[in-house]
Amino acid sequence: MIKLQKINPISDAILEEIGFNWHTDSDNTKYVADELVIVTDKEAEAYYDAVNELYDMYATAAQYVIDNNLFFELGIPFNLVEMIKKSWENDVHWHLYGRFDLSGGIGGAPIKLIEFNADTPTALFETVILQWALLKYNEMDEERQFNTIYEAITENFRRLITLFDDTEKFDSLYEGWKILFSAVSGNVEEEQTVRLLQQMASDAGFNTGFEPLGGVTFDGEGIYDSEESPYEYWFKLFPWEDIAIEEPELATLLTNIMNNQKAIILNPAYTLLFQSKGMMKILCDLFPDSPYLLKTSFEPLQGVQQVEKRMFGREGANVRIVDASLNTIEANDGPYGNFKPIYQEYVEFPKDTKGNRYQAGVFFAYEACGLGFRRGGKILGNMSKFVGHVLQ
Repeated sequence: MIKLQKINPISDAILEEIGFNWHTDSDNTKYVADELVIVTDKEAEAYYDAVNELYDMYATAAQYVIDNNLFFELGIPFNLVEMIKKSWENDVHWHLYGRFDLSGGIGGAPIKLIEFNADTPTALFETVILQWALLKYNEMDEERQFNTIYEAITENFRRLITLFDDTEKFDSLYEGWKILFSAVSGNVEEEQTVRLLQQMASDAGFNTGFEPLGGVTFDGEGIYDSEESPYEYWFKLFPWEDIAIEEPELATLLTNIMNNQKAIILNPAYTLLFQSKGMMKILCDLFPDSPYLLKTSFEPLQGVQQVEKRMFGREGANVRIVDASLNTIEANDGPYGNFKPIYQEYVEFPKDTKGNRYQAGVFFAYEACGLGFRRGGKILGNMSKFVGHVLQ
């Protein structure tokens, strides 16, 4: 059972002052809960250990997919395969950050992997900034949370240069290389997420710039902002599979730019392997005894309640929960129906006394580094709420 601590909500005006403008959902309900999930130190440590182990498992599985040419099975667009292989082979293509979605971990419920948002994870601003602000606003000890995401991602930016070496070597190795940050124009949540990452990169010591996606230009020699200034790194909060399908010419250009070593793209192309929910089937094959995995298959499972998902999809879209006879219990429509399905054993999310369900989101940046929760129904869609936490 989820235990909650009531808090005073931060006013919309103050939220907007700190850059959080998506505080109210389309039904006029508040996106951020005026409660905190109570988490013990032991539970936080268990989330930390689970996510570190899961990331290592994903890395092993990615090598297995590449060695056995299983890209089609994972729904990977063919025009990204070369870029995935090249980025995987060279350590300079550093995975900046991702977010594991998990069931359990509270009140003795075992931690189970739901999926890994490795390419374009959001809920970053909420988890990094808002949780801290909620505790501070309520005159609580803001250190009493599992949340070192800002520091961890900042350090990971430095690792773009130092790689596995001590990040203190950054200053002696850095030669002024610049990172361009981009998000879709008009999407305030995505822009603020990207600008937060830009601030982290600046704190790390990088020269940075921001350009909406529509203003970025490309040629065989590199990546440029609207003033035609070149950048050695480009962070795009835009899914790799959408680039492959909607912008195939751009996919070709980016492949050439990477092969010619003119720029490095963040997150790297190989994170699309992690993003594919088909990887959870590969994980089950490689790690059948892992306590963190739910049985997952490319075909419907026999005799169990299960969840049908698409290889690529976000915010609960195109998700269907079915019973052991494959009758639909609950389903969400969405734009991802053309992607191949996968089938994952159903698990109940922890609930509060009102029956609301909670999914944990644990960010990873070189190591597990922070926790937040989403609250909603059986399928957590884009109307689910963000709930912070406090360690007790």
